[in-house]
Amino acid sequence: MQEFRVLPSVDQMLTSPDGLALIEEHGRLAVVTAIRAGLEVAREKIRSGEDGVALAAGLPRRIADELAAAARSALRPLLNLTGTVLHTNLGRAILAEEAVRAASAAMANPLALEFDLDGGGRGQRDDHLRGLLCELTGAEDATLVNNNAAAVLIALNTLSDGRDAIVSRGELIEIGGAFRMPDIMARAGAKLVEVGTTNRTHPRDYEGAIGPDTGVILKVHTSNYRIEGFTAEVPAPRLAEIARKAGVPLLNDLGSGSLVDLSAFGLRREPTVAEAVAEGADIVTFSGDKLLGGPQAGFIVGRRDLIAAINRNPLKRAVRLDKIRIAALEATLRLYRDPDRLKERLPTLRFLTRAQSEIAAQAARIAPEIDALLRPHGYQAVPCACESQVGSGALPVDTIPSAGLRLTGAGGDAPERLSARLRALPVPVVGHIRDGALVLDLRCLENDGLLIEALKAL
Repeated sequence: MQEFRVLPSVDQMLTSPDGLALIEEHGRLAVVTAIRAGLEVAREKIRSGEDGVALAAGLPRRIADELAAAARSALRPLLNLTGTVLHTNLGRAILAEEAVRAASAAMANPLALEFDLDGGGRGQRDDHLRGLLCELTGAEDATLVNNNAAAVLIALNTLSDGRDAIVSRGELIEIGGAFRMPDIMARAGAKLVEVGTTNRTHPRDYEGAIGPDTGVILKVHTSNYRIEGFTAEVPAPRLAEIARKAGVPLLNDLGSGSLVDLSAFGLRREPTVAEAVAEGADIVTFSGDKLLGGPQAGFIVGRRDLIAAINRNPLKRAVRLDKIRIAALEATLRLYRDPDRLKERLPTLRFLTRAQSEIAAQAARIAPEIDALLRPHGYQAVPCACESQVGSGALPVDTIPSAGLRLTGAGGDAPERLSARLRALPVPVVGHIRDGALVLDLRCLENDGLLIEALKAL
């Protein structure tokens, strides 16, 4: 068709200044593919009656935009203004600066991961963290894997493959992503023996279930829900007595796990790892990327002979950690040696302990500028009180008084429309919809300018 002649050829676009710049940025193959696809779309639009001259004029910009969008990773930084500090879908804990530097150095350099610098022979990667973990928890020995699910899996497989694993019915939890404790136990080869009822389990229930085929007693911290009312559970020290008398190891899965007493920072008390060890658990498992504030990992601490058996399990190599996370974990754990400065240096703890008055002052300070950015698009912003939560299954029924911005607009679907627009920004902004508005909880926003600059792209 005559109208097609207004469109440039592939070669003309490639050799133009715009084309050469795109090749430098994205590579020749990607640019050629994008140009051919763009020209085909333009031809289809001309066939539909659109102006070929206008389409030709806008073609370079459209191709550049499409290439930029294709090159942009979906795994990019965003602003977590959901009010959930440890948001599983947003990557959980933000690492301390010390951990980021350690991880960067590990990525950029060879390092003695499994090399003994003193003797010149082969070393063990777990040795970089074993001493720190024992020091901070009081355990005899320690090992680590890639997450707490793997920690529970390999511990159960080592202690009760083909044997009974006794657990209270009230502790057969399910967490996010359809992870169910009974399924993990089955994959580990353990034979599930449920005792007690959903709301009440007594010492006699465990004692009556122990037999010659018992491999382990499992205690699971129900960190992602709480049963209240007519309830009873066997405290860890009493359960340790029962296990010790029967000659059966006690595995205490703390889930999130904490190395410090959170009540010292104004949060609800959670059992610490050191307490679980002191109460007599033979093995304790917990996470690295939740309350501990590090990268994803699963820690296993406890009796030296049991840790040695776990390390001999062939599964250990399949679930081991890489050098980057080991470096970041070592730096994170070292922060716990200085508890007086931990709150300032560990982002997770710093976010959780921000005072509501401080956050409310921040909301009042930035609300006028945010409102001015939103009004041309039909939305308004006002300061508001809100409630934050820890997230990742920790302290599930507790909220933390917070503050933020309440964004509203015309139409019943205004919050959903605005939420979608904010998620599509070059630096996505993620809040939560509540009571007919999009709420941006500012608990995790320490730099006002990050939100202001992000919203300038609307």
